[in-house]
Amino acid sequence: MDAIPFEAWFFEVPPVTRYWTTAAVVTSILVQCEVLSPYQLFFSFRTVFGARQYWRILTTFLYFGPLSLDFIFHIFFMSRYSRMLEDSFFRNKTLDFLWLLLYSALSLLVLSPLASLPFLGSPLSFSLVYIWARRNPSIRLSFLGLFVFSAPYLPWVLFGFSLILNNALPKGDLLGIAVGHVYFFFEDIFPRLYGSRPLAPPWRWQVWGRRRRPERTE
Repeated sequence: MDAIPFEAWFFEVPPVTRYWTTAAVVTSILVQCEVLSPYQLFFSFRTVFGARQYWRILTTFLYFGPLSLDFIFHIFFMSRYSRMLEDSFFRNKTLDFLWLLLYSALSLLVLSPLASLPFLGSPLSFSLVYIWARRNPSIRLSFLGLFVFSAPYLPWVLFGFSLILNNALPKGDLLGIAVGHVYFFFEDIFPRLYGSRPLAPPWRWQVWGRRRRPERTE
């Protein structure tokens, strides 16, 4: 069987996941080549609003560490679950997926001082894992071939594994779980109870999306 050309595989990845993954890889390469420094990328309220270094609001979500096996693991983890979420529940709804990322990113920026986290890419990807897991309750997963569990337990299995591996409380994972749970509750549970979606994209966001993407005719 012929291998799939890289270009074909690359453009099969949905757009938001594709651009986020590419930007994260490029950022780490630039740091590895000493074109950038991690000190230029981390987020803090003092550097952003005091020194007016507003690019940090974005770069904090793009740097996953230096090129290493740990970096490869985080990039694979992020791109896998971001792609599965974007390819299933947000298929042909790119702006809705962007709205989810915007909500999650802003929430993490506000909460980051509580955990003293300078880089928020991993918590952001963990929030997507939580949402994907809660929306796929019937899927069965295996952890390192040791035991099988239902998808909704995935965030907690990963949380426990990180806790044991690092012997420290994974604060970023907890923030991701909290942000993901708020989104899942108000998008999946609240509407069934009360008939409204508090976290739905605002009207102006939807109108802008329709103007940016005219309907196709066959």
